Amino acid sequence: MPGFPFNLFAPAFDWLQVEVTSFCNAACVYCPHTVHRDKWLSRHLPVDTFQKLRPAFRKTKLVHLQGWGEPLLHPDFFTLVSLARQAGSRVGTTTNGTLVDAPLAARLAASGLDFVCFSLAGTTAEKNDAWRRGTSLAKTLEAIRLLQKAKEAARAARPAIHIAYLLLRSGIDELLRLPELLAGYGIDQVVITTLDCIPSPALKEESLFFPEEAAQKELLASLQKVTAEGLKKGLPIYYQLNTPGQKKQACSENVRRALFVSADGLVSPCVFTNLPVARATFFDRETVRPYRRLTFGDISTQNLFRLWRQKDYVSFRRSFNAGEPPAFCRECPKLSYLRNW
Repeated sequence: MPGFPFNLFAPAFDWLQVEVTSFCNAACVYCPHTVHRDKWLSRHLPVDTFQKLRPAFRKTKLVHLQGWGEPLLHPDFFTLVSLARQAGSRVGTTTNGTLVDAPLAARLAASGLDFVCFSLAGTTAEKNDAWRRGTSLAKTLEAIRLLQKAKEAARAARPAIHIAYLLLRSGIDELLRLPELLAGYGIDQVVITTLDCIPSPALKEESLFFPEEAAQKELLASLQKVTAEGLKKGLPIYYQLNTPGQKKQACSENVRRALFVSADGLVSPCVFTNLPVARATFFDRETVRPYRRLTFGDISTQNLFRLWRQKDYVSFRRSFNAGEPPAFCRECPKLSYLRNW
């Protein structure tokens, strides 16, 4: 972590990810929200609870307002943005774009947000709209256009426009269309990720966990090619790819310098350890395992800095420093990523 000496006890964070809501207006096929909708716990994070994080925001580089829901559904979303900005932190969010019309785009442009990230999972309407049910490629691109237009009208450089692109196995064939699709929209960067949280056996084959070396090399070559094509169009594209058998000490979720707060105020190492669902199972290439939330306290009743320093949370972080993460994390793909940033 360049620029930051590692300290297990230091109450300063690279980022805090705050789930402002677990409600969602989409039904993406690959999302635990859709798969486990009968068990899902939907709620908004109360503004009073969010306020308790403000001392931590003053010691945080980035506050990311996003979790397992659609942030713009929160009735006080812009109040939350303002509170985090007043604390001096950079602030961003991720949205499916379905709620962004011209008036909302203008509010986003005037909000002080540092970036707005839009989610996609395909470069054609056929693929994207099938996987991201309840959204549409056309609507997302229109939302991006409206935000860019609102920024120009306000003569505002912010928020930067980002794309979170989920690459599924069935979408590899259209990956190289990505630069052409997104060129000209004023997009500042694209980050390509893969399906790491597999909530049903039907989705196992969409995970890009290639044990075959040849297939892995072929996919990496495609990612490198799309990155090069993006640069030609002035579109920075970044990717992260699971590399089985190449475990690292550091988790890509940065659990030693960051944390996640769910909409019910519970603190976890990352978004994947804190789904708002009871009694579920998850899958990887070989096994089925029960899902249990991993939490270290509740910010509605406890001070975040004290939670960070408590013995069990310190031990959790120390296990990564020693290269021996707990069983909950040991098989997570986040420990074996190859990145180009």
